[in-house]
Amino acid sequence: MDLFRHRRASLVGLPALVLLIAATGCSSADDNAPAAVPSPGAKAAKLCRNLDKSLPRKVDGLDREDPEPRSALTAGWGSPAIILRCGVSRPAKMVDPKVADGSDPDAIGGGVNGVGWLMEEMDGGVTRFTSAQRRVYVEVTVPSGRDTSAVLVDLAGAIKKTIPLGIAD
Repeated sequence: MDLFRHRRASLVGLPALVLLIAATGCSSADDNAPAAVPSPGAKAAKLCRNLDKSLPRKVDGLDREDPEPRSALTAGWGSPAIILRCGVSRPAKMVDPKVADGSDPDAIGGGVNGVGWLMEEMDGGVTRFTSAQRRVYVEVTVPSGRDTSAVLVDLAGAIKKTIPLGIAD
């Protein structure tokens, strides 16, 4: 009969263990979104570090909460996070003739406050912007439901100040 007593104790303890694991897994101790850190050359990395120092504390009303792993090449705001990555590679769509002539429904070019951007619609309603005609490519991903124009307006000043006009290497 001791066998049943141990099983009953185990079964009673199992829901408590599941609840504890679920609570731990949902902990908000580290809500920072992950972001892949680019690996640009030395000149681009220096420009990106300068950009990092000039980025605003708030974007679209959201506080800065940098993603993991921490790097001067990445920044984030809010949750779900608006993510900026500096020193990314040129996106293939940037040289796609369909985008240039306006016949690609998922990618268009344009500018906001003196910074040119390639806009791409991604899965899940995420919008990705990559700066154009600057010495370093800066990528900004904006989660679904956010006002993308406000994000780009908030970031334009820092980009204009720290990333010179030109063509990225």
